[in-house]
Amino acid sequence: MVLMENSGGQLWGKHCMITGASSGLGKVTAIELARMGARLTLVCRNRARGEAIVAEIRHRTGNDAVTLMLADLSVQQSIRELAAALLADREPLHVLVNNAGVFNLRRELTADGIEAVFAVNHLSYFMLTMLLLERLRQSAPARIVNVASAAHRHGTIDFDDLGGARRFRPMRIYAQSKLANILFTYELARRLEGSGVSVNCAHPGGVATGLGANNGALAKLLMPLIGLFMRSPERGAVTQIYLASSAEVEGVSGQYFVDCKPARSSAQSYDLALARRLWEVSERMTGLGAGL
Repeated sequence: MVLMENSGGQLWGKHCMITGASSGLGKVTAIELARMGARLTLVCRNRARGEAIVAEIRHRTGNDAVTLMLADLSVQQSIRELAAALLADREPLHVLVNNAGVFNLRRELTADGIEAVFAVNHLSYFMLTMLLLERLRQSAPARIVNVASAAHRHGTIDFDDLGGARRFRPMRIYAQSKLANILFTYELARRLEGSGVSVNCAHPGGVATGLGANNGALAKLLMPLIGLFMRSPERGAVTQIYLASSAEVEGVSGQYFVDCKPARSSAQSYDLALARRLWEVSERMTGLGAGL
């Protein structure tokens, strides 16, 4: 099923990187961009699952230009190694889709001592984008697509307790990370104005994916039932595919999209001081001075 038949999107020969590509939204996005003729770099954590999706995409689309790269996006050294490996090839990068995400019912810390939801859902977006930004600029026109969520409307950025150490409430922590996605998108767009690199974010809707499947047997048992009331990954991925490929959004930047249309995000997401503070905190937490 080709989802983008009305988008005008053409990616023939363009290089696209997609994180979290082994299932759900990431897998659908990879398949559809491959159908458009893109050269794909898929970022997965598990080698067996990654190799399986590479083989599936090649078989279903006839596009053999699909490469697998392994990374654990909760670990900052792994992100650095991923970026270094991609940059070593010296090829252009035209589209970066920051799609990977987690939802945890229990508080977990990464190898870097950072709460895992904030680490994966926000800091990995920030860190990978910053490490690849010069290559994206060199490849302009280029696009960055950040997968956010309407859950951001329930979020606040609690700088005194980003990791929920005092009180871990799963939905609050997730919503905070999704608000961070949007604040990052808007701030990055301001800093990249005139560079030829656009950055937008997307709300996929409530989607039946593997998000949350890491939360034990009960979560796995309930997910098929919950999925009956949610969008399919094919429907949910339409907006991020649109942002990655469509001629209609060429040059559009710093927007939040729902169902392939610009939409207003929460009032907090437009707070310039909040965005700048989050940027500075993100730099400190990743050890990156972005120079923007």
